[in-house]
Amino acid sequence: MMNKRSLLCGAAVAALAWNSPAVAQGAQEGTYANDEEFEQVDVFLYHPKRGDIIVSGSRSDNDPYPEEYTGSATIIETNELRQRQVRDVADVLRDVPGVAVASVAGQTQLRLRGSEANHVLVLVDGIEVSNPFAGEFDIGTLQAEIGSRIEVLRGPQSALYGSDAIGGVVAYDSGQFDGASAWIEGGSNNTFNGAARIGTSGGRWNASLSGTIVSTGGEPNARGGARDIGRDGYTLSGKGALEVVDGFELRASGRFVQTEGDFNDSDFDPSSPTFGFVIDSPGTRFENEAAYALVGARLETMRGDWTHDLSAQIADIARDTFGQFGRTSGSDGDRLKASYVSGLRISDAHSLSFAADWERERFRNDDPFDFAFTGRRSIENVGLAGEYRFDGERFDFSAAIRHDINDRFADETTFRMGAGIDASEDTRLRANYGTGIKNPGFFELFGFFDGRFIGNEDLSPEKSESWEVGVDQRLAEGAMTLSATFFDSRLEDEIFTTFPAPLYIATPANRSTLSKQRGVELSARAQLGKQLTLNAAYTYLDAQENGVEEVRRPGNIASAVLTWTAPGDERSTTLIVRHNGATDDVAFTDPSFAPVVERLDSFTLVNFNAEARLTGQFRVFGRVENLFDQTYEQVFSFVSPGRTAVIGIKADF
Repeated sequence: MMNKRSLLCGAAVAALAWNSPAVAQGAQEGTYANDEEFEQVDVFLYHPKRGDIIVSGSRSDNDPYPEEYTGSATIIETNELRQRQVRDVADVLRDVPGVAVASVAGQTQLRLRGSEANHVLVLVDGIEVSNPFAGEFDIGTLQAEIGSRIEVLRGPQSALYGSDAIGGVVAYDSGQFDGASAWIEGGSNNTFNGAARIGTSGGRWNASLSGTIVSTGGEPNARGGARDIGRDGYTLSGKGALEVVDGFELRASGRFVQTEGDFNDSDFDPSSPTFGFVIDSPGTRFENEAAYALVGARLETMRGDWTHDLSAQIADIARDTFGQFGRTSGSDGDRLKASYVSGLRISDAHSLSFAADWERERFRNDDPFDFAFTGRRSIENVGLAGEYRFDGERFDFSAAIRHDINDRFADETTFRMGAGIDASEDTRLRANYGTGIKNPGFFELFGFFDGRFIGNEDLSPEKSESWEVGVDQRLAEGAMTLSATFFDSRLEDEIFTTFPAPLYIATPANRSTLSKQRGVELSARAQLGKQLTLNAAYTYLDAQENGVEEVRRPGNIASAVLTWTAPGDERSTTLIVRHNGATDDVAFTDPSFAPVVERLDSFTLVNFNAEARLTGQFRVFGRVENLFDQTYEQVFSFVSPGRTAVIGIKADF
């Protein structure tokens, strides 16, 4: 498996690719087009000025500007990631309205508006990166590269992207890069992290290589435990560009990710006083290995008004877990996908997009136990999608529809409609309605884990119906922007984990009642003078199933980010405050093995970052996370890290 993945990644890195001028970046910082304007105003997190586009907001080149988009979107720009010293992408996503992040047993889950972790489509440089076996992406394995950018679309996106986007889309783009840049840092818990990137370009081509490394000795995560939970990993990636002739371009990208770390298990001895709690588990660890590659070609016709894009991508992901006496479980999943996307710009106001996707997912449950299913299964899907967009002076409208043909589940049609109107020069109203679908994953269908989990081959797809209304208000001649969105979603045939008596072995099933998620998202950004910016977000969520609160969905989440930047970007400091409200979780502390609901307390974390330019090419930086050493749990009896500090140096050439 290592050789195959290395070959896939190496072939893609060696290939050349193109990036459209709309997302071309500048030198050194890897910034996107028009990012100089952002640097002059210190880069806002929410609702950036015209000039940036929401790339994932359309399947074709008819990408909407933020003020034209009728849904809920957040863009996190390159400079914002640098100032916050983002290492794990999961951390900065905590500052996005509607997003909840939780880490447990070596895996980090991402939820949007109360959806499940496998309801969020994650794209990295246009590649779908979820594990076909697990049905979701471990967002904790995604490290922020130099020059990267992130988009988050909230609400159902199945009408454009199909099954995996029922809750939303997170699109990470490493961007085009010119120059050379690197940083290293070290600090608490024997932490050592680093990143480097080099890129170059000519008149018709560009190429870049990037790498990141993370290593930490960690600290105990069991209550009263002494075993440090460490983690090591690295990412190698490359992308490139070649415009063969005017209007015809080729592109390719590749990525290899290796992650390994420790984790603690729960005590399953009913006679033990710590039964059901996380305990020190010597020898338990995991290994993840993933390779991704994409190649594509783009053709412009009708003087660029009609574009055609053909691409193929592959993902190959393996995960193994180990115990004190050797390997305990393993899985291997791969995805092969081909897409044709066409965009037609009829006029300045009207555009059409069409997409055709073919996808095959396969998995093998490579479990060392003879009684586990170890064969290979596959599922194929064909999706056909179309979208119409109208972008007027004061009114915008979009409508999308998609039909999926699946060889295991019934064919499904999803759609989405949205509209936005500028009620005044400073006030925008918007509304969206859409449906979504999520097919069961391989683990839910066929999974087996150490006698504690058995899959269910009779599962049905989950279906959702969602709507939202929102308003964006500019104040003080644009120095402040306030946004408010109310959302409501209904999920039918939700897949949940049940523990039937008498053995109480976990198995998935479809609910017979509706799962309901509704809430309010508030965001604000303000330019407080020339050097000071404030970004804030708050989410209220009411997620219930048959009147019972769903687990790991905090009712209140808030964040505030205050950044001061000296003239000329010579120095900067950032203060980050994040609050996570109380939430429920499931525990197995009853000796009968019956599940018990436990309440997790709320917590508030404070981080502080600072950096300063030493010379024209070198910067020194440092940060303290969990400044007040808050003790908290995101998952029952898994203690999260305490206060940590790091210092480092960065060089740009």
